[in-house]
Formats: sequence, structure tokens, C-alpha cells
Amino acid sequence: MSPCWNAPAAGSRLTPAGHNLATHAEAVLQRLEQAASELVDARHGLAGPVRIGMSPTAARVILPAALIRLAQDHPRLEPMVSEIDPAQVAAALRAGDLDLALVQDYDFVPLPAEPGVSTRPLCTEPVYLAATGPLRLAACAELPWIVAGAGTACHAMTVRACQAAGFTPRIRHRIDEFATVLALVAAGQGVALVPQWGAVELPAGVTLTSLPIQRRTMTAHRAGAAAHPAVATVTRALEWSSGGRPGR
Repeated sequence: MSPCWNAPAAGSRLTPAGHNLATHAEAVLQRLEQAASELVDARHGLAGPVRIGMSPTAARVILPAALIRLAQDHPRLEPMVSEIDPAQVAAALRAGDLDLALVQDYDFVPLPAEPGVSTRPLCTEPVYLAATGPLRLAACAELPWIVAGAGTACHAMTVRACQAAGFTPRIRHRIDEFATVLALVAAGQGVALVPQWGAVELPAGVTLTSLPIQRRTMTAHRAGAAAHPAVATVTRALEWSSGGRPGR
């Protein structure tokens, strides 16, 4: 459904001429995406595969309702969902392996701009301090912490939030799945920062304290593909299932 383009490898540098060529290439690819959108014949209803990437948390919270709505309204459309690390989304979109994805950023960890990729706000959720009782973040300096794996946005958000509160977290466990994180909090293994979608099923004994930190979820697609009927239709379904108001 799309042209493919790979960004320069990490660590490589473009010459001034290379930068100029890359800028022109992005513009050409965007126009090709727009042209492909205009050529889609939707008179008989949308049909065929549309490849979607998202994190396990987003898939659990908003995906089922979106898929039910798509099946009712567009039975010949074939959503194909893959769990994907957010760091791999841009490359997968540019390579044509995905048509649409959900990406997220946090306060303290903004999402970097990616060449050839456009984003649209979907929703916003609060981040909580999860503990076995009500606590202030500044009171957790001497407690063990449960954080996501190094290199993830969630890990960076936790470390930077703690540093802003005046301390560096004493990391005991590195766990990516929020359900496991909360189970370990309930077991007295430490405290953690968890976004609202990650705390849908709260174990007994765990208290959530609201913090002035937010996580933002956005839809991402190749630049120029926003008007493609399949991309636009799936985007609307995800907006509806996340609350119906983009950027809420």
C-alpha cells in the first residue's frame, strides 16, 4: 500500500548534498502517499489488509472495541495487529511493514521527530505512583524501585521524574509489563510509576497516587497517508474507542 524508504543508519552522517536529497525524497514520498490515497476506490467499501502496530497495553485497553466497530462498519477490511516496540515504529512505517501505529511519549521524555512519519494526538492519560500506601514521590528516595528496561521511554520517564524530585531511584527490578510491575508492588518489592492504561486491573493492596505527569498517545503513519481511507477509518475507530475526543 506504500512506497518504502529507510532512514540513514544510526551513527552515519549525511553531507549537505545528502541532506538536500533526503528533504526532496521525503517530499516526493509524501506526494506518492497522497496520490495512492486518492486512487483508492472506496465505492464498494473498504477491503483488504491494514497493518497496525501498538504496545501490549494499548492493545489490551482500546484495541478490542475498535476492532469490533471496524468489523461492524467495514466487514471486508482486514486489520492485522502486531505488538511492536515503540522504538521500532518509525522504521517499520517507512519500510512499509506497518500502515498505522500507536506511539507514546511522557512528560520528561518527548517523542523525537522522525523523517517521513506524521503523528496525530489520540489521548492523554495520567501517570500514578504505585505503592502499598499513599506516598509522595519525594518520600520514595530510600525505597526500592521497579522500572522498565533500560532504553525505554518509561524507564527514562521514571528516572527523570525521580531526579526532578531530588533523588535517583534505587532500582531493584526491571520489568516492562505493567501487570507484573503492579504484582511486584503488591508483593512489597518496591514502588513504580504506572500510566492509567497500565493500571486497569489493580491488585489488592496497591494504592495509586496521582502525579503531575502525563503520557500522550498518538497515531503515527507515513507522511501523506492521513487521507488514505483505510488509515483514516482505523484512526477514527481508535479515537472512538479511546474516548471519542482526539488529544483528550
